[in-house]
Amino acid sequence: MMAKPAYLNLGARERQIMDAVHELGEASVAEVHEKLTDAPSYTTVRTMMRVLQEKGHLKFRREGVKYIYRPTEAPAKARKSALQHLLKTFFSSSTGDAVAALLDMSGDKMSPEEYERLANLIEDARRENKKK
Repeated sequence: MMAKPAYLNLGARERQIMDAVHELGEASVAEVHEKLTDAPSYTTVRTMMRVLQEKGHLKFRREGVKYIYRPTEAPAKARKSALQHLLKTFFSSSTGDAVAALLDMSGDKMSPEEYERLANLIEDARRENKKK
């Protein structure tokens, strides 16, 4: 059985904090607290960030009297892991079904340039698969 990605073991608020840190790149507790919707107290956010650091999701450096946190996992790796889980869970690992759902959701919001970009990506992927 495949191991669950570490982010799946996080609670909703922990994921929200990690999302904020990923979005900011690095952040103090105050910056994360400000970014959270319906945020708990500053002290709670500080405690949760310390716990995330102890779990290995965040690392920090001191800057004067405050700690500046950053994710231990690169955003690209975290995105890939999250997408793999999403594909497996909701689309039976079918990339095509996931893309079809995304296209259906976007409706008329995509520009001709975005459609062209997707067509080029699909063609590139098709050529890559033929090489294998």
